[in-house]
Amino acid sequence: MSTTPDPSAPILLFDSGVGGLTVLEALRAILPQAPVVYVADNAGLPYGSKTEAQIAARVCGLLGRLTERLAPRLVCIACNTASTIALGMVREVLEVPVVGTVPAIKPAAALTKTGVIGLLGTAATIRQEYVDRLEAAFAKGKTLLRYPAPQLVACAESKLRGKAPDRAVIAEAVEGLRRQPGGPAMDTLVLACTHFPLLEPELAEALGDGVRMVHGAEGIARRIAHLLEDQEFVRAEADEIIFTAHVEPGELASRLARYGLERMSVQCKG
Repeated sequence: MSTTPDPSAPILLFDSGVGGLTVLEALRAILPQAPVVYVADNAGLPYGSKTEAQIAARVCGLLGRLTERLAPRLVCIACNTASTIALGMVREVLEVPVVGTVPAIKPAAALTKTGVIGLLGTAATIRQEYVDRLEAAFAKGKTLLRYPAPQLVACAESKLRGKAPDRAVIAEAVEGLRRQPGGPAMDTLVLACTHFPLLEPELAEALGDGVRMVHGAEGIARRIAHLLEDQEFVRAEADEIIFTAHVEPGELASRLARYGLERMSVQCKG
């Protein structure tokens, strides 16, 4: 890999849908001048219901083709499910730096006062040995309550399109944690899916006072900035979002433009 990439070479942010916009927002705050191509694999959504083998094959294949086509300076897998399953394989395949997204268990363990931490993610994420290792390394002696909340992904996708999230779905996710042993003492919640921070106001209402939410977007953005330190950035054209299946622009286009994504296309159909 060249140490002096083309100044217009983009950062490639990859997610199954729009969840990675939470990472993009944090990245914009640190590197506002960096060109970005955002890839939403909506043809493969949801990832959380797929097998590990399906996710690994899909993510590696798509990122291999996209990296060849777009020549990014760095790839960020802005998806907890894809990262916990395929990050190592993607790093072996690509010749550019790859930054993943993992559940923010370490900062949550530092914040909790009661010692009870909740973790909301997809079914595929919460069952990974990677999460077991994070718990063993950073939350030893604490209680980590895991709950699969795949319906929140659809809620976040709908919210970005201007539809009100289903409050019953959000309440069920919170209660799924609270009805576990130790659940009433939960004071910290890990949002282990990049979609979920899009629902922070609704989750905060369901949680009530006394529960702090943590996620990894800002830490990921800092990691990207560190790896690209001293590089030159030139945005030759408006940043683009690439979908892998057709979408109706509608209100979505104006909402994406708020994140600086002013062009939309469909590529790498899956």
